[in-house]
Amino acid sequence: MMEAIIHGFILAFGLILPLGVQNVFVFNQGAMQPKLSRAIPVVLTASLCDTLLISLAVLGVSVVVLSSYWIKTLLFIAGILFLIYMGVVVWRSKPAQVDDEQTSFSPKKQILFAMSVSLLNPHAILDTVGVIGTSSIKYIGTEKIAFALACITTSWLWFVGLALAGRLVGNLNQSGSFLNLLNKVSAIIMWGTAIYIGMSLFS
Repeated sequence: MMEAIIHGFILAFGLILPLGVQNVFVFNQGAMQPKLSRAIPVVLTASLCDTLLISLAVLGVSVVVLSSYWIKTLLFIAGILFLIYMGVVVWRSKPAQVDDEQTSFSPKKQILFAMSVSLLNPHAILDTVGVIGTSSIKYIGTEKIAFALACITTSWLWFVGLALAGRLVGNLNQSGSFLNLLNKVSAIIMWGTAIYIGMSLFS
């Protein structure tokens, strides 16, 4: 069982480490919110979405769904359109100030955007299905459960740490100049991801 746990931790960390749209958004919200507690909605949503995707991948449900060409195509198109829209919103957003908290994302918007970048990101879903789902096949019973829980735990710890790192950066940059730059970089990454997904769709 220990082998399955270690495998799950290493695999999940390797998948979640790259600078993707989901990571950028969680870090961005940690930095943008006036308090770390205000970033709890995005952390919980991203973590719960990953928990859902990992569970479906291990159970094999997602393989059946994504075997449909039309479902995959619609997922890609929805992901592209939303990433373009989200890039525009993030590009225009401004860091929250202590006396002007209305400029930061509301809990509702955090939840909706976090769900979208998690569940409408085709490559993240395919990675989860293709890597975690495939890797879980070698385990059965309690070992498979331990493997899945290790992957899920890694995801939760990562998003909490990411939001915390963002808040530390936000505290160090009270002027907001770095956070404005971070918004621009985040938007560019989102648009770049949309282009990449589009190229994958038509290739």
